[in-house]
Amino acid sequence: MTVPDARGYRSFADLAAAQHRGRDFEIEIRRRPSSPVAVVAPHGGRIEDGTSEIARAIAADDLNLYLLEGLRPSLNYRALHLTSHCFDEPECLELLRHCPFVVAIHGCAGRDQRVLLGGLDVALKERIAAALAAASLVAFGDDHAFPGLRPDNVCNRGARGQGVQIEITHPLRRSIEAVRFAAAVRGALLEVAARHAVDAGADRLTHAARADRR
Repeated sequence: MTVPDARGYRSFADLAAAQHRGRDFEIEIRRRPSSPVAVVAPHGGRIEDGTSEIARAIAADDLNLYLLEGLRPSLNYRALHLTSHCFDEPECLELLRHCPFVVAIHGCAGRDQRVLLGGLDVALKERIAAALAAASLVAFGDDHAFPGLRPDNVCNRGARGQGVQIEITHPLRRSIEAVRFAAAVRGALLEVAARHAVDAGADRLTHAARADRR
């Protein structure tokens, strides 16, 4: 039986027409309405192995989580790797439109343990890079093959139109260092969420004060 080549997909509808949910892939969503952060692994399960586990560790119980996981016995990457700028799965986009901060977890090839940071959210990217450096993990923010700068990249589909794409090499995804990696990224995201809550509270107070003066 010929396996469809995901490089020909132009949307999630193309993937869903060729593959079957519950047999070839599954989607997992954990909504946390009080959190401004979403962690996404669009190529989870057997597509880019290790990315689901890392995304779950980052999100834990208090950040929004979205996974599309490959379930096929073989050829998951070939059949299910919908490229990030074509990833428009409706449940994913519905989740992201409520989240100002989005981080997409991906797997890439490489012989050493390294992290490649991309996406349009420069401030969040720098915060994550600093957290990884503090954890003695090598992260590159420029001059690599995965800049994640297209507005239609799934990492940039959140409420602010910008996010961070994190590519993790296989040796890191499958090492004990992945635990340290997830903890560092999670710490950075919790700081962002806390700052967002403070700013939102200040905005509410400002609006209330203006209303009182009317």
